[in-house]
Amino acid sequence: MPEAIEIQLKKGALELCVLALLSQHESYAYEIASKLSNLIGMGEGTIYPLMRRLQNDRLVETYLVESSAGPSRKYYRLTEAGKASFGSQKSAWASFSGAVESILGGAK
Repeated sequence: MPEAIEIQLKKGALELCVLALLSQHESYAYEIASKLSNLIGMGEGTIYPLMRRLQNDRLVETYLVESSAGPSRKYYRLTEAGKASFGSQKSAWASFSGAVESILGGAK
C-alpha cells in the first residue's frame, strides 16, 4: 500500500483508537502512544496534539499521579461526553467498515 494512503487511513481511525483504549482503562499519553505505535504504527508525534484536542473538546479529562521513577504523570480518562463520542464513533466505524468490506468482497 502506498505510504500516503496508509497514513491517511491510520489518521482517520486514530481518535477512535485513543477513545477505545481509554474506554478500557485510564492511561497516560506515552502509554497510549506506545500501544498505538506497536499495534498500528502511529508515532508519538501524532498522539500528543490529539490528546490536547480531545481535552479541549472535553472528551477527556486529566489528573496527575505521583511517580516514584520521576515527575508526576498526567493521566487521561474519558468524560461522559467522551464515552458518548466513543459509542457513536464505534457504531459509525462498524457501519462504514462493514460497507467497505462488502464492497471489497465483491471487487475482482
